[in-house]
Amino acid sequence: MTDRVITGETAIIRDYFAPLAAGYPGAFGLTDDCAAITPPPGFDLIVKTDPIREGVHFFADDPPATIGWKALAVNVSDLASKGAAPHAYTMALSLPAAPTAHWLQEFARGLFDAQKAYGCHLIGGDTDKAPGPLSIAITAFGLVPTGKMVRRGTARPGDLIYVSGTLGDAALGLRLRRNDSDAAAWPLGASSRDDLVDRYRRPQARVQLSAALLAHASASMDISDGLIKDLGRMTSASGVGATVNLAKLPLSSAARAVVAHDERMRALIWGGGDDYEILCTVPCAAAQAFEIEASCAGVGVSLIGEINADRALAFPGFEAAVAAAPDGWDHF
Repeated sequence: MTDRVITGETAIIRDYFAPLAAGYPGAFGLTDDCAAITPPPGFDLIVKTDPIREGVHFFADDPPATIGWKALAVNVSDLASKGAAPHAYTMALSLPAAPTAHWLQEFARGLFDAQKAYGCHLIGGDTDKAPGPLSIAITAFGLVPTGKMVRRGTARPGDLIYVSGTLGDAALGLRLRRNDSDAAAWPLGASSRDDLVDRYRRPQARVQLSAALLAHASASMDISDGLIKDLGRMTSASGVGATVNLAKLPLSSAARAVVAHDERMRALIWGGGDDYEILCTVPCAAAQAFEIEASCAGVGVSLIGEINADRALAFPGFEAAVAAAPDGWDHF
């Protein structure tokens, strides 16, 4: 049976995206040109735009549901790192050709699953046809108590450096997704391979950690372009340096197996990107409370280093390996 092609922007919005706005009064059922957001008294509205594009952030033949999930999750990840609760989002969808009903249904399902998981609604945007690869630009809005957003550039000497979850899984998953020759030899079963690819396709924004960040973190950001590159951004913005023990980076069992098989893959752990984990600094006096609250929220956090006043990054025991490896993802 041939999949039906959907033509007409009105039908696309009405049938596939308007249901995602249900329950948010200021979205007006996606029938107006603009939406209305009224932050509750005592809250700031935090805004983030992070587009994804076919051939850069996902593959053309990836399941549409994972594309929809990732488009929203990468934006929510930034909100979470600021201590913000996801609230709403807009989406600009640029399609290279008229989509099929199946593609739209699955893409919308991925968005719905993500917005349900993170507690937000679609409230507007635009849909058009444009030459070139599929592009999805989401702008996400979050709420944080007035003046309490956790900044990137406020780390201080003596603060401890933490990361959430495990690092490197998405970068390894990308190698598997590309069918790289070295990945074929990794000593992994089918389930482990699928898990790594899933980490690439479906990042998990750590919204559960937001309250602990608000209460205890001195600085925070998400890791999207690799730990070393993003740590450098944090320390540069803060006017500080850092000493990091790369041997303490948290790894999944699959990542440990890959690194044990091929030590060269260790560089992907700190520089591969697509982790969407939280990188934060916490004053020593608050470290125990932060770890307890993170654990109660169901998010693992690992202590990997300390902020210093040297305005440089140090990686004892790994200096040569870091110098020889790319320092992270860069679009240009």
